[in-house]
Amino acid sequence: MGVGFKYNIDLPETLDAILDQDFWVIDNVRATMLQSLSEPVKFAANTWIFVKSGVCHAEISLISHKIKGPAFVTIRRSQFLMPSYISPDFEAAVVVMSKRFEENLFLLLSSSPLYTMMNRHVWVPMPEGVAQSVTPFVESVNSILADRANPYGGEALVFDVASYVFRSLYKCYETFKNEITSNKGRMANKFLSLVQEHYKKERFLEFYASRLEITPKHLSRTIKSQTGFTAVEWIERFVILEAKVLLKSTNLNIQQIADELNFPSQSFFGKYFKKYTGMSPKEFRNS
Repeated sequence: MGVGFKYNIDLPETLDAILDQDFWVIDNVRATMLQSLSEPVKFAANTWIFVKSGVCHAEISLISHKIKGPAFVTIRRSQFLMPSYISPDFEAAVVVMSKRFEENLFLLLSSSPLYTMMNRHVWVPMPEGVAQSVTPFVESVNSILADRANPYGGEALVFDVASYVFRSLYKCYETFKNEITSNKGRMANKFLSLVQEHYKKERFLEFYASRLEITPKHLSRTIKSQTGFTAVEWIERFVILEAKVLLKSTNLNIQQIADELNFPSQSFFGKYFKKYTGMSPKEFRNS
């Protein structure tokens, strides 16, 4: 497999052998390998990025981050990454997990507050001891991947990754262990998760308010106070970013993109897109 940073990494969900396709680890990813990244990248798989050195400025799901190594970055399936700067000394290790592998890992991590903290914080600094543990971790999972004779390799891999979280990665979140999430903060997190899941089909605030069992007015006020953007603005931003990715990174025609995003017509999609970008879909594609 290549570096893994590309539009919609296509990972199958039903596999015969977990070690064949469910898990990738890529070490020594350097700045020169990422220089071609100039458009938003959509992840179709949960991805961990261990930034060993260097600096990266990027938007992750529309929120700007300035990540300085050593750091640990978690990008969930369907999230977007749009880098704007990668320093020449950037180096990272990348772990990509299929949906099935992540679900197996979830069973081991979900009862721990660590799982919640990993989802709340897109990136965290890695203490020196954790940074030094990345290479042994990569070597450990690679040894499991290489042992094709082991009939329990899949189980060994899941438990090895979970063990690494509880043995080393937890130290990245020690400063957050007493973190108390407010009701408003939890609501904002749930709302953004719902938008990521449904924005292609649902663009009206009433749908999300109903799912959260609150009024649209209360939802809009809460999201604005927690994130600086209104709930409707978040929905629009996800739709427009997805449209930009499809226009720049696929061969789908405008009508097909309008259908993919559940617009009633190509004309309606074009007006919607131009309202927020100042360009027609065709103009953006050719820009």
